[in-house]
Order: sequence, then C-alpha cells, then structure tokens
Amino acid sequence: MDEMNQGMENMPNLTVGDVVTGKVVKVEDKQVLVDVGYKVDGIIPISEISSLHVEKAADVVSEGDELTLKVKKVEDDEVVLSKRAVDADAAWEDLESKLETGEVFEAEVKDIVKGGLVVDVGLRGFIPASLVETYYVEDFNEYKGQTLKLKVIELDREQNRVILSHSAVVEDENESRKQALMQSLEEGKVLEGTVQRLTDFGAFVDIGGMDGLVHISQLAHEHVDKASDVVEEGQKIRVKVLSVDRDNDRISLSLKDTLPGPWDQVEDKVRPGDVLDGTVRRLVNFGAFVELLPGVEGLVHISQIANRHIGTPQEVLEEGQEVKVKVLDVNEDEKRISLSIKELEEDQSRAEVEQYQKDDDSGFQLGDFIGDELNKLK
Repeated sequence: MDEMNQGMENMPNLTVGDVVTGKVVKVEDKQVLVDVGYKVDGIIPISEISSLHVEKAADVVSEGDELTLKVKKVEDDEVVLSKRAVDADAAWEDLESKLETGEVFEAEVKDIVKGGLVVDVGLRGFIPASLVETYYVEDFNEYKGQTLKLKVIELDREQNRVILSHSAVVEDENESRKQALMQSLEEGKVLEGTVQRLTDFGAFVDIGGMDGLVHISQLAHEHVDKASDVVEEGQKIRVKVLSVDRDNDRISLSLKDTLPGPWDQVEDKVRPGDVLDGTVRRLVNFGAFVELLPGVEGLVHISQIANRHIGTPQEVLEEGQEVKVKVLDVNEDEKRISLSIKELEEDQSRAEVEQYQKDDDSGFQLGDFIGDELNKLK
C-alpha cells in the first residue's frame, strides 16, 4: 500500500498544454500508445501524429521511439497526446527564422495536389505550381518522393499557411552561376555551348547558365542568310568569346572563329595555272575581287582583265557575274591570290591558232598563194 501511494506521488501531474516525453509501447493502425509515466498510457490518435495525411501510424512511428508530445486531454482513464502540435510549434519557429534570413533548406515532396506540391516541414508546406520550377511543368507526378531545395516565401500562422518555393532557389543559383561565369570569361576563350534559340540576327548560345549571342556574321566564314542554315536549337557547338559587357550582362560569341578558316590549306585547293569558275564580288579602281571558294577571294588586277586597255573594271565586269579565271599566284600566309582573265583569252587565241595549223595539212602556204596572184598580174 505504501509502495502504491509512493508511486502515485511520483506520477506526473498532467494538465492540458503540457509538453512531455514518452516511449512508444504499442503501434496500432489508427493510434499509438505511449508511456509517459502516468497511471495509464497516453494515446496519440492518428490525426495527431503528423500535419500530413497518414494512412497507418506505423508509417510514422515505431515501438521504442522516444517522442516529445503535447497533452491535449487529461482524464483519470485517458490521456490524449499530440506529436503534431509539438512538431508544429517547433516548425513555426524554424520557418519564421528561415523566412527572415532567406535560408535554403531541403524537404521531401509527400504528395501531389491540385495546384502544386505538398512537403513535410513539420507542418503542411505548399509549393504552388508556379513556384516549382523556373519553367512550365506539365506533369508533377515525378516529383513525389523527391527532395527539393526550398525557400520560405510566405507564412500565416493563424491561417496555418506555409508557402514555399523551389524556383526561387533555382533562380538564386542561376544568378550566382551567371555572376561567376561573367567574372571568369575572357576575350579569346573557347567554350562549349548549346544553341538555345535562333533569331533573324543570329543565335543565342547557353555557355553554362548564361546566353551569349553569335551574330549572324559570326556563324560562318561565308555569307549566311538565315541562322538555321548553319545551326539548330539544342545543337552543341564550340564558340569563341569576342567581348564581355559585364555592366549589361552581354556576351558576344563567334562560331566562325572556331572553324577551319577558308584560307587554311588553300594552296592544296588552288594552284598556279588552275582555271577556275568564280563570282565577281567587288569592283574597285585597281581590279576585281573574284570569289573562288566560300570565303576565298582572289584579285584580277585591272591589267589582267582584258587584252585591250580599259579605264575601269566596270567597262568589262559587273558584281555577281560568273567568270572563268586563271590562277597566277597563291600566297596562303598573306591570304592573296592573283588571277587573270586576259591570260585565258590569250591561251584561247593561242590554242585556236595551234589548232588551225594542225588542221591545215594540205601543205598550202600563204606565200605560194600571193606568188601565184602576182604572176597572173604580169
């Protein structure tokens, strides 16, 4: 009897709102029994286990777990406890601190609901669909069970409202990467990038978290009418940094400068004596520039345009005209090719004379003809 009285005296005096510690002694489907040192085991109804929906108590707690709980109801034969209330109080304090400091934390996506995702942060945290990613997401099912980095966007304790954002973390990370990238970029540096989008004036290329512009004039050594003639969205390309404007976050890039130049090994493609087709691209006072290969032009000096004297190249040629030219000289290092139209004409005349002489095998000589005619006049 004395031992019983002594046990009653050592028994805690529980009141609603008290926070106690207990050990799980039994886990049932819809409730958990906890020894908190009272004359009866405390009960945690399944609704008081978590702020999220729980199908079975065993999904959250196990026998032997030590739990901190809040007393919700006390009677001689029943004590109702709440794990959810303790978790919520701690969670509110933690989330308020995170909101104030902008701290990034991780939480697991527990459920997919209309309009967004639900995560367990000690409370029911909600990530609206518009704050999940920086881009549109059509199907959120793959997010269930994923752990996401989050920031607290809004808290309302009275309304039990916790709004979180993953996209805000992504934006911050992207901005950090962008700033680091901008600081690391140097003119002349060659990088690998991915073509993001095409425009009338060129292509925007992602070079690691930031887009740079390859102007249409920098896509190829030859003239380009449309960017899509050279690259396509999603394509991996190597680009060279032309300039970096850190004040305005602008990067100018070149694809052309990473490609073999049109003059590379040109001496293997164009040799003195070759007769080639070309297009007159420019007429200047001293001659005409003729394109032989994409990006490779040679000069027909005014003295090599025609067999007769001309005052200007425009007397014989016009821009866009297709012509045949003879290669006189090639200098790959200086990117110079000398051409002639006149020599072709001379070659042609010489060939015609030679052919005529070859065809005339009668032994007839012009001198004989003249002699005969003189004899008739005597």
